[in-house]
Amino acid sequence: MENLHDKRKIYAKSQLIESEIKQNPLEQFRDWFLDASEDPSVSEANAMAISTVEEDGCPRTRMVLLKAYTHEGFIFYTNYDSKKGKAIERSHKACLHFFWPSLERQIIIKAELEKVAGNLSDGYFHSRPKGSQLGAAASPQSQVVPDRAFLEEKLKQLEKEYEGNEVPRPANWGGYLAKPYEIEFWQGRPNRLHDRIVYQLEGFDWKISRLAP
Repeated sequence: MENLHDKRKIYAKSQLIESEIKQNPLEQFRDWFLDASEDPSVSEANAMAISTVEEDGCPRTRMVLLKAYTHEGFIFYTNYDSKKGKAIERSHKACLHFFWPSLERQIIIKAELEKVAGNLSDGYFHSRPKGSQLGAAASPQSQVVPDRAFLEEKLKQLEKEYEGNEVPRPANWGGYLAKPYEIEFWQGRPNRLHDRIVYQLEGFDWKISRLAP
């Protein structure tokens, strides 16, 4: 067994104080996201983990890319027939998580999910490189396949089929809008007395509380 008891660091880069935060968590997210986007140590500020619950009751977490955020919430795209898509269809809920180690910050978002309008999914799909469009059409995401050659052959077939033509968006591929009802902002602090500020939606207003670390 490898002992990791001494693997630790001191968090002291910033603070999260009630008098300095925004009253709306989407505005607070915007500020932190801009900080992460401008930090050269963060390679993909929009990389986020999304957790859903499987049929056996066990959570499953994977990384996806945030593609937009609005006053309503957070938008990402996926295959609706994937494991995450089926889990979302069952519960219409997910937890999103951003972690920016160089800033000593993380954000945890509990949200209700709904599919975005088809024209929005069309617009984003056709903004992607053609190779990515073909890859999305070729992959039966989360399904068992015989081997990699199966996927590569499917991709070749589609490349030939759509050579010189527009690739239609697959009907089972599109976006989700994650509408938050709870957002927690975590800022690392010395002596493990980290700052944790949580916003909880109550009706049309956000209640702000501090959590013990």
